[in-house]
Amino acid sequence: MKKMLMTATVPSMIGQFNMNNIDILQKLGYEVHIGCNFEDRSVWTKERVTKFKDDVNNMNIICHQIDFARSPLGIGNDIKSFKQMDKLFKENNFEFVHCHTPVAGVISRLVAHIHGVKTIYTAHGFHFYDGAPKKNWIIFYPIEKFFSRWTDILITITREDYKRASEKFHAKEVKYVPGVGVDISKFSKINNNREQLRKSLNVDDDELMLLSVGELNENKNHSSVIKALGELRDKRIKYYIAGNGHLKEYLVMLAKERCIDNKIVLLGFRSDIPELMQAADIYILPSIREGLNVSLMEAMASGLPCLCGNIRGNIDLIEEKSGGYLFNANSINSIKEKISLLIDDSGKQKMKDFNQNKVNSFSKDVVSQSMKALYIQISKTK
Repeated sequence: MKKMLMTATVPSMIGQFNMNNIDILQKLGYEVHIGCNFEDRSVWTKERVTKFKDDVNNMNIICHQIDFARSPLGIGNDIKSFKQMDKLFKENNFEFVHCHTPVAGVISRLVAHIHGVKTIYTAHGFHFYDGAPKKNWIIFYPIEKFFSRWTDILITITREDYKRASEKFHAKEVKYVPGVGVDISKFSKINNNREQLRKSLNVDDDELMLLSVGELNENKNHSSVIKALGELRDKRIKYYIAGNGHLKEYLVMLAKERCIDNKIVLLGFRSDIPELMQAADIYILPSIREGLNVSLMEAMASGLPCLCGNIRGNIDLIEEKSGGYLFNANSINSIKEKISLLIDDSGKQKMKDFNQNKVNSFSKDVVSQSMKALYIQISKTK
């Protein structure tokens, strides 16, 4: 049986964003191997990683522990993971490798180049982008540009990244794929238990449920929303955040300092995101940096008006006033202003219809067709 390898620094990248790709590969007759750092706990807990490994083992997917580090400066881990990957390539005749995330992407492409194996690299959002810190350009841009020469197909998921990679990089081909695909039917189903869902979340009839989904870290920037709500003092708003992360205690403290701790609810990890979307009134994504955010597409499919930063990826999805509002993620005043505008906007039903229509272009079916074509293409490439 022909073999392929999929790599990412952490297992969540594969578990959350690539299971559909794996399904496509298996249907194309591939024995799928996964290489990532299953010991990393920065995104998923030990229990969740264990469940993921059990699930993929039951699907006859072969897992390999590769000690990738999330930081590009983890030289010791880089050397170790290079040796692990080199050994893996020597023991398996991979037809191609599909790599994700910067560190895994660099090491995978280096080893694949040494062994003469074809590569696909998906950039889920380059760390350099319009408005990015100078250090991001100094560190990441030259690395990504250099390693693009050892990339058969470079996939970008935002228009900004596609334009830059097409004009500046050396990949044999640069392709635009509209994200990782959202299961629209899963989020657009209208149930009749919204009132019950809101009651279970302690959202009163006269309250507006503002929802975010994402890891509690600096980039996701939930703290700026809490600060904005502290200044806004609108008793109608209750802010729910679904996700785990190292900033949990800080966000709790911040809400108490702003005297709105009764209006901020940290839900932790949730497996019922479609239900949370159904219960919510508005979705907010305050991230400083994004590729093409899946939760934002899920909110659109759910018919939620959306608030998000005016950054790469988000501007591919949300049109100002038609689907929601865009704000400066680094400005508390901007966030506060746009929250107020959307709350009082009488066109929220039109926003619902607009977002549900637009997100069809980013559906799982559309993305699957693109990915299947690329997998078939690289299998035929000599």
